[in-house]
Amino acid sequence: MGPQKTEFTSLSDALISLIPTYGPWIIFGVVALESAGVPLPGETILFAAALLAATTAQINIVIVVLAAAAGAIVGDGMGYMVGRQLGLPFLRRYGRYIRLDEDRLLIGRYLFFQYGNAVVFFGRFIAVLRMFAALLAGANCMPAGRFFFFNIIGGICWACLFGFGAYAVGAEIYKISGTLSVISLGLFIAAGYALSIFIRRNEATLRRRAEAALSDHSCG
Repeated sequence: MGPQKTEFTSLSDALISLIPTYGPWIIFGVVALESAGVPLPGETILFAAALLAATTAQINIVIVVLAAAAGAIVGDGMGYMVGRQLGLPFLRRYGRYIRLDEDRLLIGRYLFFQYGNAVVFFGRFIAVLRMFAALLAGANCMPAGRFFFFNIIGGICWACLFGFGAYAVGAEIYKISGTLSVISLGLFIAAGYALSIFIRRNEATLRRRAEAALSDHSCG
């Protein structure tokens, strides 16, 4: 076990130890900060709180799920606003250093405009995307109404699935979630690779479609 993993585990243990004292507030805070882009163990906190609710009377599972859902929704909203204010100008200024010129940035915005609903909803369930989906949505000028609709639905579904799931399954949820995380990461990497190939082969066509589709849609 490397030092970074040990430090992360220690942080997780320290935050979990605060659940009996601060209850829904620590759940809400950790999940919200993770959703806004801070590397914190939001899902682990949800699991731990749900297991505590299942084995003791210190906290109610409904309170756990409500706190996690609220944290996910509020945190994603914060991430979206940060991405909306800073993301696109930042990428326009420095994107050339990672070969992200204006044309490719336009294509990225177009793809997010077309498929951003799925990214926001399913990103909540994928560890790699959970911290960045909202930032990406804001940076790519996803309309606020669409973002918040899928953000709210995704946050509620995630909190209910993992919260009530951990409550029902017990400690085995850690093994299940670990397997699902590995599968999700593999699918995410494969999808990203396939998307990069598709963009390279169809860049000119995508650029034309992007210019037409986004002519009336801007961050303002």
